[in-house]
Amino acid sequence: MAVPVLEQPADWAEPGAHLVAAGVHRIPLALPIPSLHAVNVYVIEDQSGPIVIDSGWAMPDTRTALEKALGTLGHRLEDVSQFLVTHAHWDHYSQALALREAFGTRVRIGRGERPSIEAFDRALGLHPRQVGLLRRCGADGVADRIATMDIQASERNVPHALPDSWLDDGERVVLGRRGLDVFATPGHTRGHVVLRDAFAGLLFAGDHVLPHISPSIGLETEPEAKPLRSYLASLRLVRDMPDTLLLPAHGPVTPSVHTRIDELIEHHAARLDVAAERVRAGNGTAFEVARGMPWTRRQRKLDELDPFSQMLAVLEIDAHLDVLTDQGILDAHETGGVRTYAPAR
Repeated sequence: MAVPVLEQPADWAEPGAHLVAAGVHRIPLALPIPSLHAVNVYVIEDQSGPIVIDSGWAMPDTRTALEKALGTLGHRLEDVSQFLVTHAHWDHYSQALALREAFGTRVRIGRGERPSIEAFDRALGLHPRQVGLLRRCGADGVADRIATMDIQASERNVPHALPDSWLDDGERVVLGRRGLDVFATPGHTRGHVVLRDAFAGLLFAGDHVLPHISPSIGLETEPEAKPLRSYLASLRLVRDMPDTLLLPAHGPVTPSVHTRIDELIEHHAARLDVAAERVRAGNGTAFEVARGMPWTRRQRKLDELDPFSQMLAVLEIDAHLDVLTDQGILDAHETGGVRTYAPAR
């Protein structure tokens, strides 16, 4: 769809002031995740009532915090006209479902999330597909730990259901005073969407573009086959649009989507180079490559990470090796259910 040309406002240097002028409010809500402290929920003032983008993790404390924050704006929870959700991870989707149960609030999410929402079954464990993918990566030990991982109390009773309707790529959500353009940005999840307010110069980016961390890719009930390829294509899609303020789901609002996308593309390019070098050095599986690479800003070894982080690391490298195979840099072969890589001949 056509993207309107946008001139950068002078007050982009003061993102908070620009948000207030645009009738948008950022509400950080706490998360039960040690490595990720809060998720940003954005409230848009609208004639039909407040529109909320993402919703937080369904817990009593976060519901109270959202209620208090809305109260300072002169609204109640039941005044929310609809939730527009960037993707189906619990810190974005579950509280919207809980508040729908309480107040009948409309909930919308990207159509591409449907396979994962429909396939989710707690009886199968939290990451059943990832267990099989880890075994294909030669990471049986990590797979065993993930398969036996206990469901935490904060995860046990989280609401899970289909939305009221789907957000489609290219759709324009028409509100009373503005419109939000929907763009499918698969990668972090297969149905992730971003919402763009071209007139106000805002991108509600969800987890697609984060200011301080590189988002995980393909962590969902039904991951797509090529999550990194999709993610890089989605980054380029947004990079080709006129620049806007970055309104991320985690971290501060920052002045330039373009600047951060350039950093993320560079990060993954460096990862691809290192992964290819590890294969040339004799590492044949994604697990072996991941063990030979540093992780986190502290440059930790894979064995020093917790099992969940090990899973993310191994599957990220598997996605990088898959891209290198598509590029003709590596060859891939599968024997006995384990995929191995070698330099292309």
